Amino acid sequence: MQKKPRISLGGPQDALQSPFAELAIAGLPAGPAELEDRAPAPPRTGRLVFRKEKARRGGKSVVVVSGFAPAFPQAAIEKLARDVRRRCGCGGTVRDREIEFQGDDPDRFRDDIGEHFPRS
Repeated sequence: MQKKPRISLGGPQDALQSPFAELAIAGLPAGPAELEDRAPAPPRTGRLVFRKEKARRGGKSVVVVSGFAPAFPQAAIEKLARDVRRRCGCGGTVRDREIEFQGDDPDRFRDDIGEHFPRS
């Protein structure tokens, strides 16, 4: 059986065989100093899941908001819950990185949380 011919990776190559022939360094940051000038991006919330629950709550309905990204800080979750409770006029709590709102209208909470995180 005959072996396949191998392409040399060590020396100069034709443009068609070199995967890096078209790469250019123009437009890349010069170094760490240029990266520090940028403002830090706000943490992403992740994909939030809204679900209505009634079990183990004495027949009362709550809306549970979960799915916060691990990079989203706990303090920001608590501040978000406090702001939404104040704006919607309802009660609630934060448990295990989930927000529980008293009420049975997930659309109302979804709209209010959406105002805090506008889509870009």
